[in-house]
Amino acid sequence: MLEALKQTVCEANLELNRRGVVIYTWGNVSGIDRASGIMAIKPSGVSYDNMKPEDMVLVSIETGETVEGKWNPSSDTKTHLALYRAFPELGGITHTHSTHAIVFAQAGRDIPALGTTHADYFYGDIPCTRELTKEEVESDYELNTGNVIIETLKARQIDPLSCPGIVVKNHGPFTWGKDANASVYHAVVMEQVAEMALKTLLLNPDASIAQYVLDKHYFRKHGPNAYYGQGGK
Repeated sequence: MLEALKQTVCEANLELNRRGVVIYTWGNVSGIDRASGIMAIKPSGVSYDNMKPEDMVLVSIETGETVEGKWNPSSDTKTHLALYRAFPELGGITHTHSTHAIVFAQAGRDIPALGTTHADYFYGDIPCTRELTKEEVESDYELNTGNVIIETLKARQIDPLSCPGIVVKNHGPFTWGKDANASVYHAVVMEQVAEMALKTLLLNPDASIAQYVLDKHYFRKHGPNAYYGQGGK
């Protein structure tokens, strides 16, 4: 069932590997079919080498139970489910352990918006969550990882589509989008802007971008008056 979704999610996972933001079995991508209420996600601990669509695991968004698949779903499944339940506009989610995004997660710092490359994709700083408590880690770690992401976005009044990613303190980045491919795209972009931000701060710890420049670059690509690209042709 949902063969097209499994194909898309499999290809999205392989794209992570091609783009160099995952190694070994690190990371996972999911995609959702809202009509059926089912998510397809990478299996847990399975290598990207020779991965096929039939390896994807189908999981019920409502119950969290596997509906189809020969493998166990990703260990991060509960995190994905929490985000899909909280934000109906999400169609795909990606988690990686990409180096430069992890640096900010381990430092417990937002990835600051310092230039137009960042502003083209993320409206403002990419937030870092608080640290999970000992109780949250020991009771239901993956679910509470999703909960702390939701908590952070809501507390900061961030629209998840205008800032399609976050870093979880001491853990790593999660990104999302309208579908699985968009979430992977944002994961790759996040890694690049994290590297740019880190190197910029090494040269100039006081670096910043004017709000009007950030606004110009973000809104020329997003929103009702966007004019970047060939959409109006």
